[in-house]
Amino acid sequence: MDPRKIHILVLDREIEAGEAIRDSLKEAGYQVWSASTERDAIVLAEEKLFNLVVKSFDANRIDAVAFMDKIRAITPDTQFIFASEKGTICTAVDAIRKGAFDYLSKPIDSDQLIESIGKALEHQALVAEDQRLKSRLRKRSEPDIFAGKSRSMQDINALVAQIAPTDVTVLIQGESGTGKEIVARAIHEKSRRRSKPFIAVNCAALPDNLIEAELFGHVRGAFTGAINDRHGRFQLAHGGTLFLDEIGDMSPKGQGDLLRVLEDGIFRPVGSHKVEHADARIVAATNKDLEAEGMTGNFREDLFYRLNIVTILIPPLRERAEDIPTLVASFTEHFCAKHHRRQRKRFNREAVALFQTLRWPGNVRQLRNVIERLVVTVPKSIIAVEDLPSSLVRSPKGEQAFTITPGMSLAQVEAELIRQTLLKVTSNRAEAADRLGISRRALQYKIVSYGLQNLPKTQSLSE
Repeated sequence: MDPRKIHILVLDREIEAGEAIRDSLKEAGYQVWSASTERDAIVLAEEKLFNLVVKSFDANRIDAVAFMDKIRAITPDTQFIFASEKGTICTAVDAIRKGAFDYLSKPIDSDQLIESIGKALEHQALVAEDQRLKSRLRKRSEPDIFAGKSRSMQDINALVAQIAPTDVTVLIQGESGTGKEIVARAIHEKSRRRSKPFIAVNCAALPDNLIEAELFGHVRGAFTGAINDRHGRFQLAHGGTLFLDEIGDMSPKGQGDLLRVLEDGIFRPVGSHKVEHADARIVAATNKDLEAEGMTGNFREDLFYRLNIVTILIPPLRERAEDIPTLVASFTEHFCAKHHRRQRKRFNREAVALFQTLRWPGNVRQLRNVIERLVVTVPKSIIAVEDLPSSLVRSPKGEQAFTITPGMSLAQVEAELIRQTLLKVTSNRAEAADRLGISRRALQYKIVSYGLQNLPKTQSLSE
């Protein structure tokens, strides 16, 4: 590990002592900054990402945990080494219990400090590799719904990257099967909370009589059957992300309980006198129009406004048919590896073109399940139209219409009209331009502008 790439922060209220530590670490080749107050240290941490902090530790002050929390809110994997003049075994144990990697007695021996730093950095590298391994395993266990080049998915990708590092509440809307939970996990994985739990809860399955206990936990004896203390979803997701799936189906009581937590930031486990702080990022998902549900009284409008800070609208698969070839290839590769198929398989052009004309009421989930079934059941390497389920081949190709959602921009409406014309009416550019009432050159420009170049070829309805 190149010490020149390692950034270390030294925090010591005694300026001379801090400078001595800084100088010895610089001699070892590390990049080192020093501060004499926690405020200055926080400012430095916001400007630079520190691998490690060497902090003077006072056993009589209860400031270590709060300071570590502030630093780790900026860089979650930062390691800490504490040092104290009045150290005892109890002090060392307490420091490490509070989250430090190591504890050293003052005056600090330079060689001992360098050795401790080396071990802390090794531990940090192992933790980072573990997170990367988990990420790779997740990708192997869950195929990528972001595959493809449609503008809608590119926009969602960009929005996820923009909001993930923040703690802003997110509402994900889309039909069943579009991949709302996968988008929620992507937000979590790109956030500062990625090392903490991602807890998903199906709001539609929470019974009224147990909803408080499920969300906030309970203590022993809180009600009949509560024989032990039990953590709720907010406690399990502490420091991480709480994914509230099917939020539109949550009962009125549950909506009220959730609203109070979002407004106050605290909750009380059932039967407990202790109030706990809610430290979980909220990501909610629904296949319903919550604004319309609020207007009809089926969903609390005040809760909708609390959730609707940033909204991600996932389009149905039929509205991003240009992504289907990439999705098919990605899913096929994934399931060949998952089910240990030595023979590499692929779908021929005609089968993929047929996929692009279907309505896919189950969206990406349905496509994924079809691909998995065919990878497992078809013995040959090239899967053709005749290998597809008859129910799928006979399924309706869809009406010559599409939905305009209030709030769509004129550009989005125009792009969808062109897409559906090329998919459902004719892929012949000259004929499509004539149907749309524009020149072929103008149509070609719009096709490129809206990223519609990869739509499948289809026959004209007039043929």
